[in-house]
Amino acid sequence: MSNPIEIILTQDVASLGMAGQVLKVAPGYARNYLLPGSFALPATPANLKRLARKRAEFEERSRLEKENALVLKKTLEGLTLTITRKSVEKGRLYGAVTPQDIVDAASAESVAIDRRRLKISEPIKSLGDYDITVRIHPEVTGSFRLRVVAERAAPDDAAAAAAAQLDGGGGPPDSETADTETAEPRPDEADGAPDAPDGDGTE
Repeated sequence: MSNPIEIILTQDVASLGMAGQVLKVAPGYARNYLLPGSFALPATPANLKRLARKRAEFEERSRLEKENALVLKKTLEGLTLTITRKSVEKGRLYGAVTPQDIVDAASAESVAIDRRRLKISEPIKSLGDYDITVRIHPEVTGSFRLRVVAERAAPDDAAAAAAAQLDGGGGPPDSETADTETAEPRPDEADGAPDAPDGDGTE
């Protein structure tokens, strides 16, 4: 029986191991499946050095990502986003506030948030204040305050509404309507000019 050979997995392989692991496997399994299928590399000194370098790069990248996540967490702690929405009775909204709405509001404050990392337990469909959680990093979670307020009517709209209420309360008829009305004729004008006296008009 041939001695096992050492390989480095480049991909996760079910029932065998995860990418980056150094394992000993049967020569036939390596030559016939793992190596031709690019699932592994021979564990040569050069490949082992490459693996060590990639691990160091990954660890450095992970460290920087965590540092950036901590900075963003600190920023979120003092952040309050305000979103205006049209509402109906009892503070209900016409439509829910979506994660994209929240991301856009944060972007307007120069804060970048990944929409997929927002943790919202249920749709936001009412006015009020909400605490929004963000999974910034596998090891870092932050939160900020979201305030959903009612959209105010524009001044012109309010004036138009007030005018409509006044118009609906009655008032003098329109001048156009008044001009079209005709007064009843007087009795002496009913048949035109008066008849001439009998006779030829001579004495």
